[in-house]
Amino acid sequence: MDSESARTPQPQAALTKGSHSLLPAGALSARLGTQGKHYVCGSIAAFTNIVVTFPIQKVLFRQQLHGVLATEAVQQLQRDGLRNLYRGLLPPLLQKSTTVAIMFGLYEDFSRVLLDRVDNSGVPELVTRSFAAALAGTTEAILTPFERVQTLLQDHRHHGRFNNTAHTFRTLLTEYGVRECYRGLVPILLRNGPSNVLFFGLRGPIKEQLPEATSWAGHLVNDFVCGGVLGAALGIMFYPLNVVKSRAQSQVGGSFQPCRMVLLTVWRERGGSLAMLFRGAHLNYHRSLLSWGIINATYELLLKLI
Repeated sequence: MDSESARTPQPQAALTKGSHSLLPAGALSARLGTQGKHYVCGSIAAFTNIVVTFPIQKVLFRQQLHGVLATEAVQQLQRDGLRNLYRGLLPPLLQKSTTVAIMFGLYEDFSRVLLDRVDNSGVPELVTRSFAAALAGTTEAILTPFERVQTLLQDHRHHGRFNNTAHTFRTLLTEYGVRECYRGLVPILLRNGPSNVLFFGLRGPIKEQLPEATSWAGHLVNDFVCGGVLGAALGIMFYPLNVVKSRAQSQVGGSFQPCRMVLLTVWRERGGSLAMLFRGAHLNYHRSLLSWGIINATYELLLKLI
């Protein structure tokens, strides 16, 4: 599968007007290096997305955890007050800006290294790039502790126990150890690898089906639509894993239950109803549409700028 950079105009070509470049050619790129810019662009794109969509994510988290309607989740946040609306922002800000940087950067790095190694070996490029995407997604799971802390800070049942990001990390490490920080690792691994393979594998073909862009604004819209549609579809596909992750990570101390057992517990608590298991999925769909649209469009725009 060809990379996105091979399917879209080159950065310098996309941001030129006549014979004059809108930015000093290669100024930032020379400092960051050919590979380094993918990490920087991914990180900034994720930072932008988190700041914009965090309140939506908080409503969605309450639905995943408690199986309540969106209106009730919003009422919970209203009762918590404006002061607590962005409570728990720092972990996803750090986690997402780092994981998206890893996602895009390592995908490019792994693809380059693996393609060099299998050159002329007959291995299809699609297989090589899919493996690179899976490796990048698996590596992201190293940052599971950030998702763990985010879950605890967003759960109103723990508001009285955990004060902030640093306090939560310190409490988990001193009272329970490093292993407690990685509670919920299995559903994250099951989610990250396959979703990365699908994201990078389908991003190019989907964009090819959109109307051809003839301006930077057109490219921005196409990148937003491409990323948004993919993100929304993958969000629905892997939604049950996120429900399992939220439930597992809301627990502090005690035994580590297998992913299957957590899912069965949630299934029974929600009356064996598929609709109840997917409660909040519609909001997740719209949040993912917006989030991954912002991430993909910002990432591609920054690549062109740099």
